[in-house]
Amino acid sequence: QAQLVESGGGLVQPGGSLRLSCAASGRIVRIDDMGWYRQLLGKRELVATITSGGNPKYADSVKGRFTISRDNAKNTISLQMTSLKLEDTGVYYCQADILALNGNEEYVASKSWGQGTQVTVSS
Repeated sequence: QAQLVESGGGLVQPGGSLRLSCAASGRIVRIDDMGWYRQLLGKRELVATITSGGNPKYADSVKGRFTISRDNAKNTISLQMTSLKLEDTGVYYCQADILALNGNEEYVASKSWGQGTQVTVSS
């Protein structure tokens, strides 16, 4: 019913910056909270979330360095990452709480995930 597609990952040196983007598509009725998670060595952790009203929350490890933003008209969110550290390395996933219509014209609420994008911080 809905899909999330991330972009913007890559290789960066410590202290550098990257910007991740995520776009939701499909028969979307409403998107509530959206966010970014990252996974390394099998452990997935919250990075940042943002409500439909634009209220952000951050993991303590990224406060002051990362900024999450969203465009409700375009169903997109972004994550601006600065002062990147080695420990920021991981696969970053976009997540969204989406209400969408299925093929039977039924409303379906789901926690949708993107396919992930690799961020590698290395010198």
